[in-house]
Amino acid sequence: MKRSILAGLGFAFALSAAPVAHTAELTIFHSWSNESEIAALNVFVNALKDKGHTIKELAVPHEQSGAGGPIVSLVIAGTPPNIFLTGNADIYRDIRDRDLGQTVGELFDEIGATPNFAAPVREAIKVDGEVRKIPTGIHIDGIIYYNMKVAEAAGVDPTSWTSVEDMFADMGKVKDAGYNFMAMGGNTFQAGYLFHALMAGIAGPEVYKKFYEVGPDGQPDPSVFEEQGLRDAIEVFRQITGQADEGWVNRQWNESTNTVISGKTLMHLHGDWMKGQWRANDKVLGEDYGCINLPGTKALSVTVDAMGILGGEPVSPEQLEAEFQMAEIVVDPVRNAEFASFKGSTPVRTDAPADKLDACNTLVLESLAKDNYWVLNPFYISDSDWINSVWNTMFTFQGDPDMTTDDAVEMLKSEYEAIFN
Repeated sequence: MKRSILAGLGFAFALSAAPVAHTAELTIFHSWSNESEIAALNVFVNALKDKGHTIKELAVPHEQSGAGGPIVSLVIAGTPPNIFLTGNADIYRDIRDRDLGQTVGELFDEIGATPNFAAPVREAIKVDGEVRKIPTGIHIDGIIYYNMKVAEAAGVDPTSWTSVEDMFADMGKVKDAGYNFMAMGGNTFQAGYLFHALMAGIAGPEVYKKFYEVGPDGQPDPSVFEEQGLRDAIEVFRQITGQADEGWVNRQWNESTNTVISGKTLMHLHGDWMKGQWRANDKVLGEDYGCINLPGTKALSVTVDAMGILGGEPVSPEQLEAEFQMAEIVVDPVRNAEFASFKGSTPVRTDAPADKLDACNTLVLESLAKDNYWVLNPFYISDSDWINSVWNTMFTFQGDPDMTTDDAVEMLKSEYEAIFN
């Protein structure tokens, strides 16, 4: 369903300048729950409510949302949400193939947003060449946030590290000073994100793409199992998970971050949505905490958080108008920067107000400006079953100290064969 049909409906899309002619009731699906995420989402939700619309939220815990399966379940049940938060390309394909999808590229071109999107954003919002995602924020999937006071007390300077070896060489100092070295949580989501961040940073962009990106035959390159970079990433994964404190089991990502914020742990290698937690605890960047890329990283895995909107027969003209209003609200440079300030993300537009950017945003933007220094989150380029199998394999590896690197590679190969052959 293309946006051009709206011309026949007589709608005017100078949304910010004109009052709403019709109000609508919309349902929004998301899997966000902690305070920073909800505060960020409310920037957009409240702006749409201010236009007179009613919004019902359907919230599912992140671990239960998996790769976005509940969205498809709602579609199959005949109760699809008008707005749904996911970056998973397979969800957009499924909804599109049921004649319920909606493109948004035409709107972004009209309002001048497209040329101002950062390069990874322009790529991530496409599904099979069509712009179907509304980008909400840029995240780096594996970046280090550290407690500056703990670093000082332990006598270490994370900004001096130039390699992973440098980083681990300081672990003894940190533990001798009475602190945990690196925070770690206990679920498949955290294991999966840590692993693909290490695949980018340790193995590098070429090996990462072999491992995740599906080719014309619909599967990743099986020669990746012979790559030394894969083994190197698994071994660094073991170093990180092996030093975790005893409380890691069943700990959620925000609870892991909170061990750093509270001064129990030096740092956390996770997505930079962590920043939202620091801000929610009234901590100050440059005084209480700092951020660095994984030392010596070869590439960064990039998440572009996104939402989609429903099209097709179940959507009334009033609802469709309101959905497009949400799309315009989300990519407005000022509102998007406000969202980023709560979420911990970097704005999706390069013309976002400069006074809204902090040092961590600058680090992200400077990193993404480098050639061949970023790759897209697996959910944008890979197969959902493969991703879930990788998550489960690496979580199993995390919980079983007797598993070797060879065991992990063999388990991944076995999962690959079961899915693709």
